[in-house]
Amino acid sequence: MLTYAQLRESVSLLAGWLASKCEEGSRVASWAAKGEFTCLLPLAAARAGMIHVPINPLLKHSQVAHILHDSGACLLVATAARLKSLEPGDIPPHCEVVAEDEVSSLASAVGQSLGPSDRDPEELAAILYTSGSTGAPKGVMLSHANLWLGAVSVAHYLGMEADDVTLAVLPLSFDYGQNQLLSTWYAGGCVVPLDYLFPKDVVKACARHAVTTLAAVPPLWVQLTELEWPPEAVASMRRMTNSGGALTEDLVADLRAMFPDARLFPMYGLTEAFRSTYLDPALVDTHPTSMGQAIPFAEILVIDDEGALAAAGEEGELVHCGPLVAQGYWQDEARTAERFKPAPASSRYGGVAVWSGDRVRRDHDGLLYFVGRRDAMIKSAGNRISPQEIENAALSTGLVAEAVAFGIADPKLGHAIHLVTRPQEAGPTDELEKQLKRQLARELPNFMQPHAYHWRGTMPLNPNGKIDRTAIKQEIET
Repeated sequence: MLTYAQLRESVSLLAGWLASKCEEGSRVASWAAKGEFTCLLPLAAARAGMIHVPINPLLKHSQVAHILHDSGACLLVATAARLKSLEPGDIPPHCEVVAEDEVSSLASAVGQSLGPSDRDPEELAAILYTSGSTGAPKGVMLSHANLWLGAVSVAHYLGMEADDVTLAVLPLSFDYGQNQLLSTWYAGGCVVPLDYLFPKDVVKACARHAVTTLAAVPPLWVQLTELEWPPEAVASMRRMTNSGGALTEDLVADLRAMFPDARLFPMYGLTEAFRSTYLDPALVDTHPTSMGQAIPFAEILVIDDEGALAAAGEEGELVHCGPLVAQGYWQDEARTAERFKPAPASSRYGGVAVWSGDRVRRDHDGLLYFVGRRDAMIKSAGNRISPQEIENAALSTGLVAEAVAFGIADPKLGHAIHLVTRPQEAGPTDELEKQLKRQLARELPNFMQPHAYHWRGTMPLNPNGKIDRTAIKQEIET
């Protein structure tokens, strides 16, 4: 347990240690357990003038290698077990590696403390890697101002107070997960980090720590509603938040019945703009499928195909404007130009906006509703997954000649991942499928593993001679 005075001292010492390792502006990567170090590192790196690169703990060595090389990290702090999983060439030559359990003693030995910084709010503070529909994860660049205003915004609309206790169950590599820390600390509350193995561990922690705030994604909420909650865990809960996928009407009803006195906040967010909308808890019972309205500091526009504001009830693209918009993708001008474009003329903020690719509509009361996506992104268990990343992993095994991955609607996962493949050689596929599963298990994190495999002797082609993904998906869905 840390007091705020101890937190400040620890951040100062950790920042001093970082300053002894790397120059200002360097990228510092973490692939460590969720605990005191990983909670304090975002603040310490910012104070030292460095850029934090948190790595999802579920990733495997190939994704970690991409992030380390792409970010140009000067330092990687990771658990010993994760370091052992890396292969030769995964770590760039200029990147120093430090085991997580050694950091405290190393920082104390250096004994250098850094006081509060006066960094430019527009300087980079973090790079969060997220999957894209066209392949390798891309790094979203977030400034000090992005992170600070995001914390202020969320703490405000959630109504957080100094006596709140937040159970941090989400990965700190997600913008949603990082904000658990920053918004709670902005309000003066307490954060309890938890790396859980089973959903029942979450329930036990809520009861043990009298948790008031719990943030989760739909698959976890489904699992939590299937468990028995002790009265003390229910009684302390003040608010629950959801993002990373829409809540179903049944799930909303279950949560409202289990926690009648807690406020439920359905939310919609983009890593490229942190968070976009939330639904007022007072409207959840009457509008359970709505995305709500813009959060503080965000301007959310619905733009039709001609570039004008869509009328009420008309479908359009969600465009996020304002100071929460990130600074683009790290060292990727092409993909930045695709998503970060000038704001529509109707924007009161102007400047650069995030054109989400999500199709939404706004009703006559101003509430937003999700319609669908333009691209092929898979959103499963709260994770945004690149189909191409799965396809590339399948092709690299040498077992298949062609591969197509896509998501099929699933009540618990959001999307279930289906992989359609043409084998490299004709013949029985039972043993081949077992081999493919084994190799993908080594190369892809659990949340990217296909839930269903389909084998084809030939793949349908479109008029351009490319694999007809639409036809394949329609065939599987029917």
